[in-house]
Amino acid sequence: MEQAVIVYLLLNDGQFGTSEERASILALENRLEQAVRNASVGEFDGDEFGEGKCILYMYGPDAERLFVVIEPLLKSSPEAAGGYAIKRFGDAADPSAKEVRVTW
Repeated sequence: MEQAVIVYLLLNDGQFGTSEERASILALENRLEQAVRNASVGEFDGDEFGEGKCILYMYGPDAERLFVVIEPLLKSSPEAAGGYAIKRFGDAADPSAKEVRVTW
C-alpha cells in the first residue's frame, strides 16, 4: 500500500510566489528529498506551484514515518511557516483512505 504526505506551502503573491520564494522552496525540496532518501522512508515526487500555494508530494509505505523524517525540516524552514500537511494512510484511489491534517 502506498501512503503519502502532501505538504501545502502558502505563497506571498497569491499566484506562483516571487522568484526568491520559489528558489527558497526549491532549496527546501532538495533538503526534504535528501532526508527522505537517507532515511529510506519513501520518495519525494515533485511539486506544483499555483493559486497562491506550492504543493510538495512525498510517497512511501508509512505516512507517519515519512512525516517524522520531514517534520524537523518543515519546522525549521521559514518557507514552510503557516503551511500544513496531509498524511494519507492509503492509496489515492481509495475513497476510504484516512487523511489527517497536521501543522507545525
